[in-house]
Amino acid sequence: MERCWILLGMMGAGKSSIGRALADLTSREFLDTDLLLQSRLGRPIPQIFQIYGEATFRDHETSILRSLEPTHAVLATGGGIVVREDNWAEMRRLGTTVFLDASLETLTDRLAKSKKKRPLLEVENWEERIKTLLGQRIGLYRQADVVVPVDDVDLDTGAQRVLDAIMAAIR
Repeated sequence: MERCWILLGMMGAGKSSIGRALADLTSREFLDTDLLLQSRLGRPIPQIFQIYGEATFRDHETSILRSLEPTHAVLATGGGIVVREDNWAEMRRLGTTVFLDASLETLTDRLAKSKKKRPLLEVENWEERIKTLLGQRIGLYRQADVVVPVDDVDLDTGAQRVLDAIMAAIR
């Protein structure tokens, strides 16, 4: 049975960008829970957060996971998907979980350069917010089947590193 490769990690870790590169490298379909959610609700993620709030966003995120079937795909997820225990059961049903492990320094640097709006970082001291979120989530991320360091890697190297780690884990 085909299984998804599910990318977990903080915002800025590279789940979507490395995920696309990994899908291209392996001829797998690329899926992204944020894009699926935007399509379902017809609004960009920042608007969904603003209008409905984080709790409703997380409800829809769980619903998206439940609607998916194990398949030959790379699935990028939202950074907070790990905070709900129900999501872990769904992710394990779907496939292999992979934590893209980026340091606080790397995350802060990437997010400072990013043009993408991040609803949870729409605060004055967003760097402190990243540190707090990482501290709250790191133990959850480490529950993944595979942990892949992604500091100082370009997309192709990151994708190859993830592929090598998955192949080593499923042997």
